[in-house]
Formats: sequence, C-alpha cells, structure tokens
Amino acid sequence: MDIKSVLDERVIDLNMTAKNKKEAIEHLAGKLKDAGYIADVDSYIDDIYLRESQGQTGIGHYVAIPHGKSDSVTQVGIAIGKVQDEIEWETLDGKGVKLIFLFAVGNDNENAKTHLRLLAEVARTLGNDDAVEALLNAGTVEDLKAVFA
Repeated sequence: MDIKSVLDERVIDLNMTAKNKKEAIEHLAGKLKDAGYIADVDSYIDDIYLRESQGQTGIGHYVAIPHGKSDSVTQVGIAIGKVQDEIEWETLDGKGVKLIFLFAVGNDNENAKTHLRLLAEVARTLGNDDAVEALLNAGTVEDLKAVFA
C-alpha cells in the first residue's frame, strides 16, 4: 500500500474552514467516519489526542501529521485538510498549520506496518520544500495527488 492508493477525495478538503486544531481534527474525523474509515468518531478523536499528548505532530512548514492507533479504525486512510489562514498548533518551527494529514490506523500489527510505510512516504514528500509549496498551493484534489505521483 502506498500513499497514492489511500488518497481518497471523499476525505480531502482543500477549503476547510476550521479555526483551530480541535475543529480541524473533528472535521477530518467526521469525513473519515462518513466515508467508512472509522466506526466511532469520539473514540477515534480520543486516540488522536492521546498521541498528541505524547509529542507534537506539527512538523513545521505549516504542516501537521496527527495520528494515533485506534480500535475504531475499519480501514487505513489519510484525511487531508487545508486552511487558508494558519491555525495554532504545536509545531517544531513555532509556526501555525495550514495543511493537516490525519492518519486513520488500526491497532493490529499489519495496520502498524502500513501506518509506518505511509508515514515514511508522507514524511519523504514533506521533506521536499517544493513539494510542500505545491501542496500548500493545491487547488484541487488532482493537484494534491500530482505531488505524490
């Protein structure tokens, strides 16, 4: 499984209106629920915040990759949200966040392996400044997918 195979336009919102971290996570979790990736939004969000309490997921350059293993995940996926104005988030560079990759990963070993592969692939892409710039400027799902092509 690679990043291109999990990019699902049903869980991508490039015009998200979230004003803070809580709204962003709740919005993206709702999209995951509606698309059948998670069974229980509240349980999933609790697991995301548990992971958030262990260390910041804002990796800098206006990007955050919140994640956490959850029993409520029924299918591995990544919800992606983008906001116009940065929102406050704990980040490595002290800046806010405009682009959020919310991972949906189950608790079993196979899910853990898939999660690590996807996280590594996303991290590789996000390590490229041009790719991050292209993602921040993506106007359509196709634009976003092209960065991972």
